[in-house]
Amino acid sequence: MASVLVKGGQVLHISSDIVGMKFKEYRTEVTWRQTTNYAAAVGDNNPCYLDDRGPEELIAHPMFVAALTWPIQQNLHQYVDIAQIQEAFRTAVHYTERLEVFRPIKPGDRVVIRGEVLAVMPHDAGTYLVFKLPVEDGDGNPIVTEYVGGMMRGVRCSDGGKGWENLPVAPRHVPNSSKVWQADIPISKDAPYVYDGCTNIVFAIHTSPRFARSVGLSGIIYQGTATLALAVRELVNREAGGNPARLNLLSARFGGMVLPGTNISIQLLQRLEKSDSAELYFQVINSQGHKAISGGYARLTY
Repeated sequence: MASVLVKGGQVLHISSDIVGMKFKEYRTEVTWRQTTNYAAAVGDNNPCYLDDRGPEELIAHPMFVAALTWPIQQNLHQYVDIAQIQEAFRTAVHYTERLEVFRPIKPGDRVVIRGEVLAVMPHDAGTYLVFKLPVEDGDGNPIVTEYVGGMMRGVRCSDGGKGWENLPVAPRHVPNSSKVWQADIPISKDAPYVYDGCTNIVFAIHTSPRFARSVGLSGIIYQGTATLALAVRELVNREAGGNPARLNLLSARFGGMVLPGTNISIQLLQRLEKSDSAELYFQVINSQGHKAISGGYARLTY
């Protein structure tokens, strides 16, 4: 086991020496119940996800990969030999998300996930830790690669960090005064419980008011991946003709919290048409006027 995470008093310290460490393999089979439940969790009734009467096979919502890889993140100590990694990761909030999609995930897929630590970098809020989680079929063909970035609050990076050069960078939106469109979406008070139950992405800050108060919040908050899934729902339906298979790249950063019982505004800021693709720049604004998702970028193929 790597002795790179040590406890000094009440403060955890982490070294960037863990960059490049490989995870143990995780294998699982995707079921139709998992994929349909995920779509239901975010109120996405696209027939691609739910209607098995058509000639085409069902596919999963693009953000379903978050549920697929969650067992690894939930049990990190079982997949990578880093002392006290589980303790440190409990301090993390989801900070960045990136998906590189090679084909949609489908019920019946037998997948293999071989993760690695991609970057560890000091930050004013703690330490920014990024995992790369490639999802492949049994023959080693890529399906989707997820890059999960967590901000470990109060965890100090014991050195200057490592791995900046490993991080893929999405194009940046050049601000202007207009929006292409805006969708105002209500988040019901029970939405975090529905998402928790349907996806099995279980974290107490989303479903336990007592726990949320213990970490300084006024109450539970809606899941970041759920907020992003709602944005994907609107982008696919409005910009891709309802065809989620056209989405091959998605990137976003999480910021302001979304409170149950409030509204969010999903805003398409810019659409750039290319010869074989469309680039979409978006953000999500919470009820306090803060950016729940910033730097949103999606690429659709034709």
